Amino acid sequence: MSHYFDNDPNVKSERENFDYFYRDNKLSLQTDHGVFSKGKIDFGSDLLISTFLNANPPGPKKKILDVGCGYGPIGLMCAKVLPYSEITLVDVNERALDLAKDNQKSNKISNANIQVSNCLDAVLDLKFDCVLTNPPIRAGKEIVHQILEQSNDVLSSGGELWVVIQKKQGMPSAKKKMQDLYGNAETIEKSKGYYILKSVKA
Repeated sequence: MSHYFDNDPNVKSERENFDYFYRDNKLSLQTDHGVFSKGKIDFGSDLLISTFLNANPPGPKKKILDVGCGYGPIGLMCAKVLPYSEITLVDVNERALDLAKDNQKSNKISNANIQVSNCLDAVLDLKFDCVLTNPPIRAGKEIVHQILEQSNDVLSSGGELWVVIQKKQGMPSAKKKMQDLYGNAETIEKSKGYYILKSVKA
């Protein structure tokens, strides 16, 4: 059994295209078997994108990290809407990363860098102003909490961690972990059982 958080090249490929909009910004995206949310944007990612971008309109340059980027909707939409910012997208699934790179090219996005990483292992020497994640819940609580911990390592002082997670899939324990790590954890938005949580690094 293959999961979207695995790197399994043996899953049959059958790419599918769809358009995704945030306000008047459009991304034409390719998805495939073996990646999360094939064929349409998932509700949680859409909620995270709209909530984050509503709170962070275009302005001064920021360094933003999208952890578990999949085929790239969160990071690439941030890159499109925030042209002065630098967006880094990471995932362990190489098929997802190939899709994200193709989606970056087809949407002519130049301010994004896409690379393979197990959680945040490949970017621990970098610093970011914001980390965004729709964490791979099915990979298990240990992986989700590792992402929360490593985000604390890469955030600059005053930097923000934004997480989307369903209440029934571990929101209370994730929020407690964020509170323990950062000393704060705020519910910014909630809809249909999904919560947008934010912590700010001191």
